[in-house]
Amino acid sequence: MWKLAAIIFIIAAPTLAGIGMLVPLTVFGVGQIDANAMLIAMAVGAVIALPVSIWIAKRINDLIKPHQGHLA
Repeated sequence: MWKLAAIIFIIAAPTLAGIGMLVPLTVFGVGQIDANAMLIAMAVGAVIALPVSIWIAKRINDLIKPHQGHLA
């Protein structure tokens, strides 16, 4: 499951970091952006991607593993 979570993290971290970067751009505007606010928002998006990728990997793992009681 950890390998799957790592692969999902590779996709989720830049996506959520980019979404996080849009927050200060929207709030402050393009001309008045604070670089520190943008970096903090990107870091928060990347950190949020870790539990999200683990959760998605668990869900996928539960869907593909055989259920008990069924003959495979």
